[in-house]
This record gives sequence, structure tokens and C-alpha cells, in this order.
Amino acid sequence: MSSTSPTPPGSVERLPRADGRIFLVTGGNAGIGYFVAEQLSTTGATVVLGSRNPAKADVARASIRARVPGAQVRTVQLDLADLSSLEAAVQALDVDRLDAVVHNAGVALDDPPRRETGDGHELMFGTNHLGHFALTHCLMPLLSAAPAARIVTTGSFAAKTERLDLDDLESREDYRPKRTYGRSKLAQMYFGLELDRRLRAVGSTVTSVVVHPGGALDSLTPSRPPVHVRTTGALILKAPAGLLLQGKHAGAWPAVRAVLDPAVRGGELWGPRVFGLRGRPRREPVWSHLTDATAAARLWDATCDMTGVDVGLGVDLG
Repeated sequence: MSSTSPTPPGSVERLPRADGRIFLVTGGNAGIGYFVAEQLSTTGATVVLGSRNPAKADVARASIRARVPGAQVRTVQLDLADLSSLEAAVQALDVDRLDAVVHNAGVALDDPPRRETGDGHELMFGTNHLGHFALTHCLMPLLSAAPAARIVTTGSFAAKTERLDLDDLESREDYRPKRTYGRSKLAQMYFGLELDRRLRAVGSTVTSVVVHPGGALDSLTPSRPPVHVRTTGALILKAPAGLLLQGKHAGAWPAVRAVLDPAVRGGELWGPRVFGLRGRPRREPVWSHLTDATAAARLWDATCDMTGVDVGLGVDLG
């Protein structure tokens, strides 16, 4: 992706231009997704906020336009928990190509009980992993129509200590919210890496990159009222937490770099520079458990069975 700016592509202060490009950010109405969208909008690209809640998406779009003069921001209703709705959502994009998608949206439940999507899947696994897998299937024609599109999957540092239970992917036998969340994000990361292997095998021009935001806290995130308002209590916590962690605006940096930097390659993992928790984005070694190609292939096959689609092949298995 070329730039007329002398600033290096990895700069977080001044991003390279991306005029004429089209980027979709799932969950772009809040949290890290909002800041990914805000930062990408400074490049001259058209940024589409994918959100389950149209009212919240409209508020986020207005916030970005107020902060970024001339920002080209659109919204599309997107409910990753409803697999049958995704094809219509992609049609609603009304574009002939897509230069990048950032798979950012996610559900995190802190307390029991276990919940399910309308399709009968555990809510976090169904939304975070299955929804993005099925969405990628729907988006592949648009991504393939771009010269060198990128699929950027946002994992989580919480996945680093988790391991998949391939016999209980949806936590039917043993449900613990924090562990189930971490495993849903781990599944996403496996997917992003396996997807790139499969895209390379068929000679696709589309590449897949995996990122994670490190430790991104609301208390360290700058206010974007009414999207995000940092409280007085949060300000008190800011100093000690800031030694090791960062705000969600900084948590967005790895994803933004993965979209824009021509030096980023498919199959790479990007995260914050300092202990993987804070700082400017850098390429880091793929975590050892994510290199298990057998587990990745088994997860892929199971995901195809659960969603009824196979990404990259253009095949509906239902």
C-alpha cells in the first residue's frame, strides 16, 4: 500500500494515506474497534463501522467525523451472533471490493450462566469465532476483487495461556466465562493463521494477519464522549496501571499497522512492543501453541461443520 507521506508506515502519529481504499471494522462503534476506525479514517480511506446496534454506530460515526475533518465513515448493521444475517449485511455494504476487514467485534461475559446464540452456539465462541469465520466466507468475493486485501484478526493476550479443548469447543461440559472467552479468542487466532496458509496454497492475493492489543484498559483510554467517557475514579487508577498497560487507543495500533503497512506479511502476529502488553506495535514470534497445524486443521473442520461454510473455497456446505 503506497503512501505519499515521508513518514514510515509504522508511525502511530501520522499514518500513511490510503485514499480510495475501503476498510470494514467489526465492532467499530466502541472500545478498540472505535479507535481502529478513528485512526484509519485519518488516512482518507472509506471506513465502514460494522455494528449490531445502529444507534450506537451512528453515535460513533458522528464522533469520528467531529474529530477527523472530511472523514469518510459509513455504518452497516452486522450481528455476528446471527449467521443467517451475514450475507445480507455484506450485500448492504454496496461496494465492488474491500481492501481490508478488521475482525475486532467480540463478546465477553464475566459471570455465569452460559448463554447461546439463536443458532444454538455458546455466545462468546459463536460470536467471536464462528461469526467472523462465516463473515469472512461472505466477504471473500469482495476481498479477492481488491489488489492486495488484508484480513486482520484481533486476538487477545488472554489467549496466550489458554489451550483449546477440541472435544468441547463450545464449553458444554465445562463452562467458565473467562476461560471460555480466552479460548474463543484463541480460536480466532488459530483461524487467522490457518486462513493465511490456505490462501497461500491457492495462490490468493488476499493475506491474513493476526494481532492482539496487549493490556488495553478503559482507565487509560482518552475520552470520546459519548462513545467513551473516562471517570474521575479511572483517572486515579491511570498512573500505576500505565506502567504495564495502555489505553484502547493504543491497543488499536497493531491492527491499524497490519492494515496499512506494506511490510506486514500474511501469517504474522503483531502486538505491543513492551512485554506484549503496551507500546508501539511490533512483529512478535507466533506463540508456540498457535504453531500446532494439526489443531488448527481440526478446528477449521469443526468450524466448517458448525457454520456450514468453508472460507476461501466459495462453497456452501449447508
